Amino acid sequence: MTNASTGPKNVNGGVDPSCPYLFHLEALTPSTFDGGDLRGANGDNWPALADQKGATYLIRLKPGGIREPHWHPSAWELNYVVSGKAKWAIQGLQQEHYTFEADQGDIVFAAQGLFHYFENASDDEDLVVLVLFNSSLPEPRNDIGIVNSLSLMPNDVMAAVFGVSADFFSNLPKIEKPVTIVKKRSSQS
Repeated sequence: MTNASTGPKNVNGGVDPSCPYLFHLEALTPSTFDGGDLRGANGDNWPALADQKGATYLIRLKPGGIREPHWHPSAWELNYVVSGKAKWAIQGLQQEHYTFEADQGDIVFAAQGLFHYFENASDDEDLVVLVLFNSSLPEPRNDIGIVNSLSLMPNDVMAAVFGVSADFFSNLPKIEKPVTIVKKRSSQS
């Protein structure tokens, strides 16, 4: 029997060198954004998860932080609120729309294919959410975000769908990279 080291964590984060089944998520360098940060264990950075249909992410949203509205074509997700309060929105398949708040200790389920997002509901505390997926793919290869989706649509198509002039969409920026986490702009911006 091999025992994992009880010494200090790997300062670079990730897989513990003494045990392939131990991952130091908090020690991992996060991907940072204006509205918060994201760090995760998935099939690309933790060999134990490769082909296991599982990944986990720790999302920290600052006040004003928003997880980009998105959907997962090949995964569901469970979201555990570690600390703080989250405002959620989920769009169902029958056009039902749910908006609600989730507090510390709550779990939110976003079914595969359902459009959803969450944001920090606090003006002065961070929101921390642990997300579990039934996919080993890393973020953002596991989701389709609204920004990239709308950016790829021609203005005349958007105009037809929304019933307005194509000029209405002429100032919509064309963003072809993942957005993931953003921060609300203040009303003075």
